[in-house]
Amino acid sequence: MVSLVPTLTTSLADRLENLLPQTQCTKCGYNGCRPYAEAMASGEALPNRCPPGGVEGVRRLSDVLGRTGELLPLDPANGIEQPRAVAVIDPERCIGCTLCIQACPVDAIVGAPKAMHTVLEDWCTGCDLCVPPCPVDCIDMIPITGERTGWDAWSQAQADVARDRYDFRNARLKREQAENEARLAAKAAAKLVAVSAEQPADDAERAAQARKKAIIQAAIERARQKQAEMAVRGQGPRNVTDVPADVQAQIDEAEARRKRIADQIEHGAKPDADKP
Repeated sequence: MVSLVPTLTTSLADRLENLLPQTQCTKCGYNGCRPYAEAMASGEALPNRCPPGGVEGVRRLSDVLGRTGELLPLDPANGIEQPRAVAVIDPERCIGCTLCIQACPVDAIVGAPKAMHTVLEDWCTGCDLCVPPCPVDCIDMIPITGERTGWDAWSQAQADVARDRYDFRNARLKREQAENEARLAAKAAAKLVAVSAEQPADDAERAAQARKKAIIQAAIERARQKQAEMAVRGQGPRNVTDVPADVQAQIDEAEARRKRIADQIEHGAKPDADKP
């Protein structure tokens, strides 16, 4: 008899993930909202570890988990509920190292190496993951919601768009990794052909040729194994094939603006981040 537990657990994880604010801040102790949802669904984690969701978030998660009789306070070890903030980069101090761009889980920071970076305010989830890696301390988190905190400072629509951006970023990173692996494999294959075409004159040269071929073949096999591992881990990100038309329109518009600003920065022009 096939166990129904994995199916039920996955369904519960989906419901819990839908109730998280999708800031991907990792303050819960997990690497994103989805892993935290899965941990709650399996009973590994409690529903009081998400500061961006605040007390209201704890209540929503507790309802789904059937913990309505015991509303836990937000765990202070994971942070406190507070107004939502966005990252602001000081252009006078920014050295263009790109570390903040790499850290942002939703591609809300644009720029080029050795050029000033800019934060797209309406993309920023306030996760503050860009702050620690900055080597010159030029990023400040500025509150923008007044007295409103938790879900009073963040809407479900914003959460849905943030999750889609997060998934699209992961899709881009996977695609770039796969393309890089393919380039390396093609380069190794070409090198193998060149080495195989060599005509060694003696035993020493034949031994050297054999060593070269073995090294290249091993590199090609490693690339194949890595591609197989990537395929086993998943055939792509979640939530990117059934995006509502209005959400997709927002993403497309913001992505076009992000690319335009990045191009302006790369060519030395002042970015018009406020222009739609």
